[in-house]
Amino acid sequence: MTSETKAILILGGSYGGISTAHYTLKHILPVLPSPDSYQVVIVSSSREVMCRPAAPRALIADSYFDQSKLFVSLEAQFKPYGERFRFIHGRAKWLDHERRVVVVDRLDADTEVELEYHALIIATGSSTPSPLFSLNSAGKPELTAKWKSFRDALPSAKRIVIAGGGPTGIETAGELGEHLNGKTGWFSSRSGSPKVRIVVVTAGSEILPQLRPAIARTAEGYLAKFGVEILKNVKVESVIPVGSGKEEQVTAKTEVKLSNGETLQADLYIPAHGTTPNTSFLDGSLKSADGRVSTNPQSLRVDKAGSRVYAVGDVSDYARPAIHILMEAIPVLCANLKRDLLVEAEVPVPGDDRLFKADETETHLVPIGKSKGVGAAKGYRMPSFLVWLIKGRDYWLSMAGGIWAGKPWAKET
Repeated sequence: MTSETKAILILGGSYGGISTAHYTLKHILPVLPSPDSYQVVIVSSSREVMCRPAAPRALIADSYFDQSKLFVSLEAQFKPYGERFRFIHGRAKWLDHERRVVVVDRLDADTEVELEYHALIIATGSSTPSPLFSLNSAGKPELTAKWKSFRDALPSAKRIVIAGGGPTGIETAGELGEHLNGKTGWFSSRSGSPKVRIVVVTAGSEILPQLRPAIARTAEGYLAKFGVEILKNVKVESVIPVGSGKEEQVTAKTEVKLSNGETLQADLYIPAHGTTPNTSFLDGSLKSADGRVSTNPQSLRVDKAGSRVYAVGDVSDYARPAIHILMEAIPVLCANLKRDLLVEAEVPVPGDDRLFKADETETHLVPIGKSKGVGAAKGYRMPSFLVWLIKGRDYWLSMAGGIWAGKPWAKET
């Protein structure tokens, strides 16, 4: 990369970053004047990409998934593009949007570099409170080490508390419940004497708030067969030791104090409530109230950051975090990126911006164990068998490989 090269810099190496990179390399660079003067650069804190939705099952045992498909080399996906692509193993430290520079900590060289960008896509995603569910800002070795610690502690655990009634908490409860307690017969609604007490604590009046209550209660019924209890309208006020369930305390025995005055003792405590957007490197003026990137919900530009800056995925406030919404947003972002690059290169561009409209319908699939599930698609309730067929079999692992290789963007959409 020379001083004359124009960098299309992508921060983040998961669904949003990888998809944007493939689309840009396939369909945008070839139509630009002097395409060899551009380079797509991905900055990621992990050399591997992971099928994150699979974590609730994958954390229990390696045997559930083909590990070569669960973790895939990011760099290998872009070898066909040659010098037009560059990977940097690093972490964004600061975005100076006035100077159009990103300061990056190089993890492979233990040094700090400044990267100038011609265009910038922010796709750094979000971090989970428990390190068991994603790479967060680490890589495969760190995550699998946490899984090993958890697995080593699992056989002796008699009490597990999961904080969070969203999909991650409920899927984890189902996987652990089936793995540890098995399930009751057809005519029993509840596991009478589970080997391990598993309690899900949720501040909501129902679990799975993105689904209608009737569907959520069906999920409760499935969980009960695995011996899982649900405590509703209750918050976790504090845990002792502080930081339990996180980083180096994944397997700490925990005292969980609840907002109703009750205290639970847990051999394993799993915080599964919400996520934190990875935006610590951004100036506050570029963030919305919830900490995500303040993004134009139609054009997907970050208007306050200057020209040719965009955001997509969990890190952006353009829509609720969901993979299917992200995949619908990629062609819109890339169409506007293409338009902006052509305009900057003084190439006449007909028409207007392409506008994005987020899917707000009830669309959510939640596996409960290895054979059941609940959900809805486009507002229509899905039978358990279809939830299993679409997601529950392998948590979309069979689809992830195609995304990493750029297959959804083989044609310009």
